[in-house]
Amino acid sequence: MFRGFATVNIWADDVEAARSWYAELFGVEAYFERPGPDGRVAYCEFRIGDHQAEFGIVSRAFAPEGMAAEAGGAVVHWHVDDLTGTLERLQELGAKEYMPRIERGPGFVTAAVVDPFGNVLGVMHNEHYLRIVNGETD
Repeated sequence: MFRGFATVNIWADDVEAARSWYAELFGVEAYFERPGPDGRVAYCEFRIGDHQAEFGIVSRAFAPEGMAAEAGGAVVHWHVDDLTGTLERLQELGAKEYMPRIERGPGFVTAAVVDPFGNVLGVMHNEHYLRIVNGETD
């Protein structure tokens, strides 16, 4: 049974730079990190949001062979209360638009950016998420 994601991992050539960028975005520091063979940070992890979701940054040196270098693939959308403000903040920090703001239906608006490290980061205002967090049922 799928019960929710445990960790979302992204890739970066420079994990230390990515860690700093995401710490600025999230407003918290990574709670865990592990060095690689060269002594530099090869992995770090944040806990963020209502459920303390784990967000990990992995050195691209450990990426699977043949993994595409360009942004693409599945998009994880993180609920945000202020989609417009969040998109503005992401772009101020150097992210580039990947998918424009799209109204998917009443209460469901999505967008996505590519971070400075080549990863797609989806953001969404999701009324269903808010109802669940507030203990309501559909």
